[in-house]
Amino acid sequence: QVQLVESGGGLVQPGGALRLSCAASGSIRSIYTMGWYRQAPGKQRELGAAITSGGSTNYADSVKGRFTISRDNAKKSVYLQMNSLKPEDTAVYYCTADLSSTTGWSTHWGQGTQVTVSS
Repeated sequence: QVQLVESGGGLVQPGGALRLSCAASGSIRSIYTMGWYRQAPGKQRELGAAITSGGSTNYADSVKGRFTISRDNAKKSVYLQMNSLKPEDTAVYYCTADLSSTTGWSTHWGQGTQVTVSS
């Protein structure tokens, strides 16, 4: 069984910062892309940021310049540093990983962590 466990969400004031973490565990052989999606109330889930095993990154236009994604391959972990947070960043943030396990290649999702930006 593969698990992705997120942490670091919470309530923050506009202009503040939060750092999300996600660790993968289980029968993992290799991890290619890891990323963070988010889903705001009443909206579709959207990609926030992604990073490949080689370090190439991709960001949604709405978070460019404010969010930074990084990963530690040895720890099978991905992080999202979120700065200059805005109320519109309020959403449930989900960690994802495209990985190879004993059952083959698949995309796995974490359970989600709530981020609320409000004064």
